[in-house]
Amino acid sequence: MNGAVLPEPDPTLCHLLADDLRAAGYGSAALRSAWGAQADDAIARGLLDPAMRALGDRRDPLAVLGRLWGLGRSVPAEDLATALPSAGVAGAVALGLAAQEGGTVAPAVLLRPQAIADADGEEEWWIASDLDEAALGGPLPEDHVLGVGGASQTLARLQLTWRAASALDIGTGCGIQALRLRRLVPRVVATDISERALRFTRLNALLNDVDGIETRHGSLFDPVAGEQFERVASNPPFVITPRVSGVPAYEYRDGGLEGDALVASVIGGVGAHLAPGGVAQSLGNWEYRDGESGLDRVKGWVDPALDAWVIEREVLDPLAYAELWVRDGGTVPGTPAYARLIDAWLEDFERRGVTGVGFGYVLLRRPLAGAPTLERYERVAGGGEAAFGPHLAACLEEHDRAALLDDDGLAAATLGVSPDVTEARHHRPGEESPSVIELRQGGGFGRTIEVDPALAALVGACDGDLSVGPLIGAIAQLLEVDAEDLRADLLPRIRELIVTGFLHFLDA
Repeated sequence: MNGAVLPEPDPTLCHLLADDLRAAGYGSAALRSAWGAQADDAIARGLLDPAMRALGDRRDPLAVLGRLWGLGRSVPAEDLATALPSAGVAGAVALGLAAQEGGTVAPAVLLRPQAIADADGEEEWWIASDLDEAALGGPLPEDHVLGVGGASQTLARLQLTWRAASALDIGTGCGIQALRLRRLVPRVVATDISERALRFTRLNALLNDVDGIETRHGSLFDPVAGEQFERVASNPPFVITPRVSGVPAYEYRDGGLEGDALVASVIGGVGAHLAPGGVAQSLGNWEYRDGESGLDRVKGWVDPALDAWVIEREVLDPLAYAELWVRDGGTVPGTPAYARLIDAWLEDFERRGVTGVGFGYVLLRRPLAGAPTLERYERVAGGGEAAFGPHLAACLEEHDRAALLDDDGLAAATLGVSPDVTEARHHRPGEESPSVIELRQGGGFGRTIEVDPALAALVGACDGDLSVGPLIGAIAQLLEVDAEDLRADLLPRIRELIVTGFLHFLDA
C-alpha cells in the first residue's frame, strides 16, 4: 500500500501551484527540449539517468520541477521554494505532492505535463499520479494510481468527437478520460472503486481549472444505479490475473474477478446506462478457451438491443500475456519472483483452458429508435491510432445513412471515394489483366481489401457524376454480365465499403 494518504485537494493551493507551474514553463515540449529527445524517449521506458545527466547542475524552476515531479527525484528545499513562489514548499507538502525532510524535498507523486489534441484544438494539462516503478526503484503498491499510460492514450484517441449533454467515466483512475470527455460535454460523472484515485481525479481537475466533473466512489455501475448518459468511456481494470495467494492484485489493472469476468460485466452492464443514441467506448481483454473464439465470447456479453462494433487488435499466447503484465508490475525478469509469477499465470490459464487472450476496442450504442442496425465483430491489425476517433465517427454517420436506405435507395445515391484510399494492382509477369486488385486505406484502421474487377470499376467511377445504379448498369454492359445479378452482388459490398470508410455519400 502507498505510505502517504493523499489529502483532499485544497482548491486555493491547487490554483497557486498551477500559477507556479505555468510561470516556470513546466510543459512537455519545454521538458523534452531541456533533457533532449533521446532522454525523453528513455523516460517512457523507465530509464531516468539520461534525463538526470542532461539537466546536470541546472537549478532553474523548470529543471527543479522536472527532477522532482517529472523524474521522481529529490531536490533541495531552497531550489523548490524558488520554483514555487506562490504555493511554496509547504503548499506542495499540504497537497500531498511532496515530503520534506530537513533541507531536501522528495516527490510523493509524479506530476507530469500531458499534451493533447482534439477537434477543439491543442491543450496541455498537468496530471498527477502515483510514483511509478522507475521512481520507486521496485514493484508498485497494489493501490497504485496509474498516470497516462498507453491504454489511456489509446482510449482517448478512440473517443468519438460527438458532443453530448452528459458522460460517464467508469474506473476513472487519475481522471484523464473524464478530462477529455469534459471537452465534449458539460457534465461528467467519474467513478472508481479507489478513493485514492478519485482524489487524484479531483486534484487534476482543480490543477487544470476544469469544472463539471463529479466523482463517485464505488464498483462499476453501482454509483450510477438508475441513471443514463449519452457518452460512456471506460478503461476498466481488464488485466486477467490469477486469483491465487502471492500474485499482486493491482487496483488500476485488476478488477478482482476471475478471467475476463470484469470486462464481461462492463460490456454486459453498460446498456442499462445508455440513453437513446448514447455511445459507450471501452478497452478490454477477452479469453480464447478450448477453441472458442474470444470475439464470440464478447458477442455473447453484448445486450442484443445495442449496436455493436468490436475490433480485436491482437491475440497473445498465455506466456506472452503473462510476461507482459508481470513486467508491467515492476518485477525484474530473471529473478525467482518473476519465474514464480509467470508460473502462476500459466497454471491459471491451463486450469481454465485458456489458449490465448485478445485485446481490442468495444463501441456500443443504443439506437435512437427501432432495432440495432450495426453488428461488427472483427480483427483489424493495421492502421495508426492518431485519428481513430474521427474515423469511427465518420464511419458511423455513413453507416446510419446507408441503414435508412433499401437497395433502391442505395442505387439512387451518389458516392465518392475517401481521399485516403488508393488502389494497387498486381500482375503476373507477361499477363495484361491483374491477378489481384486491392483497395488500401491510408488513414483510419489502414485496411486493405481485395476486390474483383467489377467492384474496382465501380469504386473508380465514384466521382460524383453518376449514382450507383447507372454505374452498375454500365459496368454490367462492359463486363457482359446480367445487370440484376451484378447489382445483387455489389450492393452488399458497397455497404461494407461505406461503413469501413472507403466510400462516402456525396448527395445531400
